[in-house]
Amino acid sequence: MTEPASDLPRAVTRLGDIRRDKAQAFELIPTAGEMRAIARSLQIDGLRKLRFTGALDRVSDGELRLNGHLGATVVQPCIITLAPVTTRIEAEVTRRYLAEMPEPDPEQEEVEMPEDETMEPLRPRLDLAEVMIEALALNLPLYPRAEGADLGEAVFTEPGVAPLRDEDTRPFAGLSGLRAALKDADPDDGGEDGGGQG
Repeated sequence: MTEPASDLPRAVTRLGDIRRDKAQAFELIPTAGEMRAIARSLQIDGLRKLRFTGALDRVSDGELRLNGHLGATVVQPCIITLAPVTTRIEAEVTRRYLAEMPEPDPEQEEVEMPEDETMEPLRPRLDLAEVMIEALALNLPLYPRAEGADLGEAVFTEPGVAPLRDEDTRPFAGLSGLRAALKDADPDDGGEDGGGQG
């Protein structure tokens, strides 16, 4: 569930006010209430610290660059035990805002994503808080695990059925069984086709 816009922080900057001869520094430190709203929007257990600093620099009339640093302390549930896992995040954030984005080739059926994932369209206004939340989401641990938590070997079975273990799902795991089945079906081993009248 997405949080209402009024609960999330906002830091809107008019990009037209940024001059080529002077970078514009920024620092965002959300309040406790704003951090709770961000944590709910990202579906994590908690957000203890969050700080986003950097500068906006006009490279040319058609390009503006953001270079920043994100620092955060997040709390997520362990994927195994659901115990809270606290992680410190330190990440560099780079964005290139271009007035003219590369156009996709209309001849291609599939639209290819640009190799430079930092490129975004240049718009009149930029919400730095939105960039901060997006950067935090992209840097969250995908599989937080509490210390000592071990997934172990999963066993899948039904009553009366031989259990399927992790080992059985690996590539080539079924080759030995396949070879045995093929050997049993080989007509040279005395099957019906091999026992004809002379």
